[in-house]
Amino acid sequence: MPRSGWRKPESDRRLPDLVSVGLLMKVFPAEVVDAVIAECGRTEQRRRSLPARSMAYFAMGMALHSEGSYEDVLALISDGIAWAHREEGSARLANKAAISHARDRLGSEPMALLFDRVAEPLAEQDTPGCWLAGRRLVAIDGTCLDLADTPANDSHFGRPGVMKGERSAFPQARVVALAECGTHAMFEAVIGPYTTSENALSGDLLPRLTPGMLCLADRGFYSFTAWHNARATGADLLWRVKDNLKLEPVEDLFDGSWLAEVFDSVADRRRQHPLQVRVIEYTIQDGREPKGPYRLLTTILDPAQAPAAELAAAYAQRWEIETAFDELKTHQRGPRAVLRSKSPDLVTQEIWGHLCCHYAIRTLMLHAADHAGRDPDRVSFVAALRISRRSIAQQGAFSPSRA
Repeated sequence: MPRSGWRKPESDRRLPDLVSVGLLMKVFPAEVVDAVIAECGRTEQRRRSLPARSMAYFAMGMALHSEGSYEDVLALISDGIAWAHREEGSARLANKAAISHARDRLGSEPMALLFDRVAEPLAEQDTPGCWLAGRRLVAIDGTCLDLADTPANDSHFGRPGVMKGERSAFPQARVVALAECGTHAMFEAVIGPYTTSENALSGDLLPRLTPGMLCLADRGFYSFTAWHNARATGADLLWRVKDNLKLEPVEDLFDGSWLAEVFDSVADRRRQHPLQVRVIEYTIQDGREPKGPYRLLTTILDPAQAPAAELAAAYAQRWEIETAFDELKTHQRGPRAVLRSKSPDLVTQEIWGHLCCHYAIRTLMLHAADHAGRDPDRVSFVAALRISRRSIAQQGAFSPSRA
């Protein structure tokens, strides 16, 4: 039955359609949204029909309802805010041009700061599949997203080349992220043009590692500088490296791994300032041709803390971030879909909206897994996405302050 004193929003949409706000406002509370908007100087000087707070949720709603029109997404967002805040009606619905102008007023900076302010690793100490030797398993990797083919997007982001000197059909943005392996929650990210490499973007990301993490990375990320900077954070590292990396052997260890020294081949040509690493080399036997050899470097020098076999098995968890990207690109965004924004700043805003939305869904999944006593890996992202798109804003979950 209706809550006392509540009047139905002036809309014919059913409560099960009011997806966005129920989940998004719980993970990204209105007071946090308002704070980042104020910090970025986007607070309105006069009351608008499309206030900045609503447009922040709209940016996430576009990700949650990636196939919906601007008007449909706005209707869901507006009805949801009205229900959650016990308001008499939703914001006056606007046309596509008005929504675009409101998105321009918001810009991308508040969405980036909102993700930075809220997103963090989710696993508790007893969450299965998230830890090794007392360290939180995280991975770094990158992906690319197809963008609307406009001159502004092409000029800012660039696009990959294809055969015979031609270029691909769409410009692309590159995203490099840190994700928690056990929960697939991306908690740090940087966005840049396709023309900026993963290695260059990771230079801004690796310093955000923290002590207590064990960071996994593929062989494309290794350089002496990247290793040195990531190691300086106090986090532990487990990175695959190329077979031709020159290593100076120091000591063989009882578990089959060995200690070695690495050098900066550019700044330390005389090899006077080494860093010590532990090397794990192995192949994989799957009943067919052996795969490998694989060569891993780690900062965990004591094999008693983490034997070589455990580290080799843990490295396979690096693929969990690939799964997280697939969740965002294939299921949340839609297969072969192109982001809808026509300008670089709105593209960036839309991508941050996707990252916020994915984080919110993964938060829901972890809570469901904890309640059921299950590994978060065993919960279906597709099912969670479907539930999120039909969730109801819960009484008492949101602040009654008006946008």
